[in-house]
Amino acid sequence: MSRDAKLTEVSVVPSKAPRRKAIQREWAKNYDLYLLLIPGIVFFAVFRYIPMAGYIIAFKDYNMFTGLWGSEWAGLAYFREMFHLPNFWKIIQNTIMLNIWSLVFGFPAPILLAILLNEIRLKWFKRVSQSLLYVPHFMSWIILGGIVYNVLSPSYGIVNEVLRKAGLEEIYFMIEPFWWVASYVGSGIWASAGWGTILYLAAMTSIDPALYESAEIDGAGRLKRIIHITIPGIMPTILILLIINIGNLTTIGFEHIFALQNPIVLDISQVISTFIYSYGIVQGNFSITTAVDTVQSLINLILILGANYTVRKMGREGLW
Repeated sequence: MSRDAKLTEVSVVPSKAPRRKAIQREWAKNYDLYLLLIPGIVFFAVFRYIPMAGYIIAFKDYNMFTGLWGSEWAGLAYFREMFHLPNFWKIIQNTIMLNIWSLVFGFPAPILLAILLNEIRLKWFKRVSQSLLYVPHFMSWIILGGIVYNVLSPSYGIVNEVLRKAGLEEIYFMIEPFWWVASYVGSGIWASAGWGTILYLAAMTSIDPALYESAEIDGAGRLKRIIHITIPGIMPTILILLIINIGNLTTIGFEHIFALQNPIVLDISQVISTFIYSYGIVQGNFSITTAVDTVQSLINLILILGANYTVRKMGREGLW
């Protein structure tokens, strides 16, 4: 190769120095913002990533006295045993069923609530309404569960009292399967819908007010402005949250289900989280319940990847 050709080849190789200097300038310019990331990084490292080492328990004959590394390897034995557990498939069915009903009825609730709050013109009334709607989110499910039991009590609950005044028979909400599921889904909406409006209200603030003014001049009513401006404006937020919710179809919160669960409806209320608690923590079967949790996490990963892929194929923006 001639000397000129070598010089030409060297000259087209991009230098890393300008890129390094650009990164240094970026850090120097926004160092305070990057410092604010440190608590979040530490939180996820300590409480999310380091505990993932505990998944090794699923592959070991775990003994708390010998410790994680002292326990003998069991391979896939506990994964095979998992599928032969009594009521295993019923527990999976209950988990997915309750999550699907919560997704169908619970996911649209904060969207509709956010649209209604956005349409309120009295600022003081809007602030008071938002504050009242946020309250259940900050209460423990032990307290919320007690409220649900008292409100729906067949003896002294206000709901059954109204039914009796109307000449109807009382309903045993917490022991009849259909009404227990309805109570579970309804109480979940009550507890989370108000807090869920925050993201949608924030997304609505980014919509250009000129769009509403133009639509109003063109004769569009309030409903048409909501359908053609508000909903499309918050659609990216809706899709991202929908992907996350679909990715959690096999995950269910322990506190909510445990607060409303009772022995009479155990056949429909026993889910993965309560099974892990009762069979794993209470009875000490750590390895097999860790195997259940591992499979659950893998299914969630597949679901969230599939949901994100579907949204991207539809031409919308997904999580990545």
